[in-house]
Amino acid sequence: IEACSGNDRVILLKAAKSVLAEKLDREKGHLITDHSVFNQHARKYEREFMEDMTALGIREPDILTRVTEYVPQIIAFVQKIVDKGLAYESNGSVYLSLDAFQSKGHNYRKLSPAGPGGAATTAAEMAEGEGALAGSSSGSEKRNPNDFALWKASKAGEPAWDSPFGPGRPGWHIECSVVAGDILGENLDIHAGGEDLKFPHHDNELAQSEACFGCQQWVNYFTHTGHLHIEGLKMSKSLKNFITIRQALEHNTARQLRIMFLLQGWDQPMNYSDQTIDDARSKETTFKSFFREVEALARNDYLSEEVGWRMGEADHKLSEAYLAARQTVHESLLDNFNTKEAMGAMLKLINEANQYLRLPNAKPSVLLLRAIATYITQILKVFGVVNGGDDFGFGMGGGTGGDADANGNASEPYIDAMVSFRDNIRNAALEAAKGGDAKAAIQSILKICDGLRDDVLPKLGVRLEDRPTGTMWNLEDPEVMMREMAEKAAKEREIQISKLEKQLVAREKEVEKIKNSMVQPQDLFRTDEFKEWDEAGVPITLASGEPVSGGQVKKKKKAIEKQEKAYKDLMDKSGNNPQELLDATQTEVDAIKFKLSELSL
Repeated sequence: IEACSGNDRVILLKAAKSVLAEKLDREKGHLITDHSVFNQHARKYEREFMEDMTALGIREPDILTRVTEYVPQIIAFVQKIVDKGLAYESNGSVYLSLDAFQSKGHNYRKLSPAGPGGAATTAAEMAEGEGALAGSSSGSEKRNPNDFALWKASKAGEPAWDSPFGPGRPGWHIECSVVAGDILGENLDIHAGGEDLKFPHHDNELAQSEACFGCQQWVNYFTHTGHLHIEGLKMSKSLKNFITIRQALEHNTARQLRIMFLLQGWDQPMNYSDQTIDDARSKETTFKSFFREVEALARNDYLSEEVGWRMGEADHKLSEAYLAARQTVHESLLDNFNTKEAMGAMLKLINEANQYLRLPNAKPSVLLLRAIATYITQILKVFGVVNGGDDFGFGMGGGTGGDADANGNASEPYIDAMVSFRDNIRNAALEAAKGGDAKAAIQSILKICDGLRDDVLPKLGVRLEDRPTGTMWNLEDPEVMMREMAEKAAKEREIQISKLEKQLVAREKEVEKIKNSMVQPQDLFRTDEFKEWDEAGVPITLASGEPVSGGQVKKKKKAIEKQEKAYKDLMDKSGNNPQELLDATQTEVDAIKFKLSELSL
């Protein structure tokens, strides 16, 4: 490092960061006693975590707590258990006595049973329960090998707080019980966490809470979520398949990630892969397309037309499908929060609504379709797929639903005017194009219209879709539209590159064919391999003086006859100027290579 300077030193330090950190911690970590150092480190990652939650569209909690700000309550909680005779001090640490705990009628290891009183608990499980900071001496401090720390004497370099038991730190599980007990009381209805926390973390939480509060059941229900898998394998640094939230959001939106998880069982391993993400994107497109369709229909003045159900059986069938979907969603969520089935029910309803809209001479019921779209949106808000927001207050209107200006709807007449103007120009140009008049000008007008649709309006958050019945427009997030445009352009570029590469192979073969065909038939075998030839150019004597075999003479005659045909075809094709044809074909090859180089930049 000392030999490096400037940017090289920065690069080297960044590459060696983890190794240097471990070395410094091992050699000098015991000298760190200032709590502000620990706090500064924790605040950095706390802020990053909260930023990640915001980026994922996760709402802020009602209450945010820090264990370092709960130390007095933790000490009081531990002292209460000690006073009850259910915990004991040992060398500055405090352990929950499982023998005393169970003698009072309590059960241990409720979530992950391991024999009476957890007798079958392994040393490895206990090591995981105490954490890496437990130290090798903790076994000799315990009355029972399965006793776990409520308060741990701090080693040099670890944060320490004064307590009646001596300077130390909270045990591995205690803060959860203390904070939850303080905020939610002496009984919890629902407690959540990952499936790997059943034991030791959650079982130990239960034991210490029941010891403190004197109850037999601290939590009524636990929900344990499945692990995240990357391409089918559990995510871990050791497998080098670790991905951060920020990395995932570089390639996907928060909505796409949420849909991906909703399409999987919450209590089963969840798979993050190209396939599951592509499926989520496809489902997102289905929802968005349906919403755009209904939005366009609802924008029309349907009261100026005949109302009611005008499609007979089709209206009844869609209404029944709507009610059935609502029932399925409701039952699915009652059945262990089965979001996968609930999402499937809504997507099936959209499919039936799309079939309804595509019926010949359709006169769709706008109110029915709007009710379906509204219901689906409400459920997606519950799922966090649609931003429900935590805004409060009455908004800008007077409670009549007339908040058009506040919601940006005042711009709609201007967009309508622009769309109508574009439609008129486009229709006129298409009409003129049929007659063949002013073709170049017409194509230019059409190109301008497409540019407005594809390049200009998306930046303003306006999506246009050309349809036989006219142009449909919708307001959308400009960033999402720009990302879609970039993805579409990338795919089109890939297709174009693939086509050009095929063209290049074909034209290069053509160049080689022309070069081979330019050889006059009688000169085909006039090489150093032979010494004498007949009048037709067929070799008869090898360079060594030996005669060419009869079989080889026949082969050479056939090759010359084939060359005669190729040469004649080339002369006919090139107008007796094969060099000009070769140069033109080579120019095509060079032009294709240039286009490929431009597309690859």
